[in-house]
Amino acid sequence: MSEPSNVPERHGGQLVGAVLAKQGVRFLFTLCGGHISPILIGAEEHGLRVVDVRHEATAVFAADAMARLSGTVGVAAVTAGPGLTNTITAVKNAQMAQTPIIILGGATAGILKGRGSLQDIDQMAVIRPHVKWAHTVNRVRDIVPSLEKAFRIAQEGVPGPVFLEYPIDTLYPESMARAQLKGASGGRGLGAQLQSVYINRYLDQKFGAGWEKTPGELVTVRPLAPTDGAVGQVLDLLAKAARPVLIVGSQAVQTPVAASELQAMLLKLGVPTFLSGMARGLLGRHELQMRHQRSKALREADLILLAGVPADFRLNYGRAIPRKATYINVNRSALTIKKNRKPDLGIHADPGTFLRLLGARWGGQQSWPDWLAQLKALQAERDEDIATRAKAETEFVNPVQLCEMLEGQIAEDSIIIGDGGDFVATASY
Repeated sequence: MSEPSNVPERHGGQLVGAVLAKQGVRFLFTLCGGHISPILIGAEEHGLRVVDVRHEATAVFAADAMARLSGTVGVAAVTAGPGLTNTITAVKNAQMAQTPIIILGGATAGILKGRGSLQDIDQMAVIRPHVKWAHTVNRVRDIVPSLEKAFRIAQEGVPGPVFLEYPIDTLYPESMARAQLKGASGGRGLGAQLQSVYINRYLDQKFGAGWEKTPGELVTVRPLAPTDGAVGQVLDLLAKAARPVLIVGSQAVQTPVAASELQAMLLKLGVPTFLSGMARGLLGRHELQMRHQRSKALREADLILLAGVPADFRLNYGRAIPRKATYINVNRSALTIKKNRKPDLGIHADPGTFLRLLGARWGGQQSWPDWLAQLKALQAERDEDIATRAKAETEFVNPVQLCEMLEGQIAEDSIIIGDGGDFVATASY
């Protein structure tokens, strides 16, 4: 019996939507376009909220923010050609911030690539330098496994962006693809007949066994754990240190749900701690958190542990770490561990996992009351200077004063968006 004519024909976008829903994605950010319309329809059918923005870069920035705040993979969908090229700044930002996101991009039909089709460009050449993995999904049956693979790659090792390209005939219903391509062939001669055979074979391969694979289980990626020996080495070094300093970066809070456990372990360790990137706010107003005079603290330290922090321009390319100090670097990236300055001990592991294990094994062998008091005195000195700056009369708005006023008004769970380097730098006081 044939299907009723009023039953919508299935399409590849439904498979995309099913996988996204299975992986816990709740929002799909996009600027709609004809090449990706089936993805948007499929996402809505599976309960995702499709958020339409006004520029493709905004869609990717939003996916980046969602990933950082939720601990899930952020997803954006953009149309072919200029839709993709518009994303590059945001994709590069996600790459450098090590944010797990997936960009779903439309493309012309595979059989029409390179022939002057609408918005057809070499998208892989554009996007490949900025992502961990770029792949074209040429067959409907590959939609599910390739998207699940994308979720894994985006999260494993050093997280980052992944790009999947969907030719338009992979996403739209089979009947539409056949009608469009057969209509474009035309003619009645032998050449036209051969062309028709070729197109039919192409479409058979495109849609064959397309719906046999269904979404599997939630993709889970275990962060790289340090060896027991590495944790033990740091425990010994920490117990012998007189003036340790810990700097914690974004990698340590890559999984926000573990932040409370990490906070507890840092408090148990009792090491004076500077926070950077997405780790800011992890210790609230606890006295262990050092907010100012980091360079001075590093000059006096005899042990410096970077947890998910690169020795980049913010640490003067490693020169802010004195040679006399024992330097430990824990990072998901083996390359970053040695960048600009080789550590005395490099540990290739997830910094958050490492710190939680370190804290769990720490038995309070050492505490540093005098060192903590010395650093707190530096904090008080800087706070006094900032208070003086906030009271200064200025011709225009005093940015320090404005930031102090905002601090007194905003809730602890507020999400603040800062636009402009100078303003953000002032707020970091």
